[in-house]
Amino acid sequence: MSGIDVVHSRAELAKARAGLTGTVGVVMTMGALHAGHETLLRAAREQADHVVVTIFVNPLQFGPNEDFDRYPRTLETDLEICRRAGADLVFAPSVADMYPNGQPTVRLHPGPLGEDLEGLSRPGFFHGVLTVVMKLLQLTRPDLAFFGEKDYQQLTLVRRMVRDLDVPVEIVGVPTVREPDGLALSSRNRYLSPAERQVALTLSAALRAGASAAARGEDAGAVLAAAHRAFDSPGARLDYLVLTDADLEPGPVAGPARLLVAAWVGDTRLIDNIGLELAPHA
Repeated sequence: MSGIDVVHSRAELAKARAGLTGTVGVVMTMGALHAGHETLLRAAREQADHVVVTIFVNPLQFGPNEDFDRYPRTLETDLEICRRAGADLVFAPSVADMYPNGQPTVRLHPGPLGEDLEGLSRPGFFHGVLTVVMKLLQLTRPDLAFFGEKDYQQLTLVRRMVRDLDVPVEIVGVPTVREPDGLALSSRNRYLSPAERQVALTLSAALRAGASAAARGEDAGAVLAAAHRAFDSPGARLDYLVLTDADLEPGPVAGPARLLVAAWVGDTRLIDNIGLELAPHA
């Protein structure tokens, strides 16, 4: 494909990476790219001299009853999006390329935050996420790494990982991209039927209600109550709806905060979040 180098092995990646001079930004994906990923790619294009994209469906972050086998794999379409957004290099390894000795027995532990929220609902999930992110950082050696705010807990944990382990890379968060009706873009949205897609709007409606309450100067309890009232679709099964500080720490919240929601719509689990500002405690 013109203007983009696509490699599949570690050796090919090392050779291609050696030819990139200046600052390098990486965008890590599991494929099934959409406009949200394209926004990440364009952010990287604006801030780095070269953009590397990884496309890898990581088995470590799927539980035994999750959707690894049916997770969409659309490499040709993904490559066209990468080309359109100005990526220079795509690394699309197989599982054997990423884990040549089998699934790793040594994995990164995410700490207490990794066992909460998504980690509570999906045990071991963030062990798999941080392990593959660290491996891909080692293989691509970027100066900047771009992650979407839609997966806010992941973004927070990756930032902590590179801070705590002295990984020489800057982590850049990119705001969530939404459909005109407010639905956060996600590769899993394609699993939703038209009726389920309408039901899924209850997640963003809850977040907007909470943000509106915060903008009126209401306290944390009132903000969370407003969000719960707006989550009113009988077709969605709420997993969690929580309000934390901007670093996802528990306790009294004031100033910059995050409202996060996860719910099942049919057989599809969706997550979303929004940043807001809470009035100081009286």
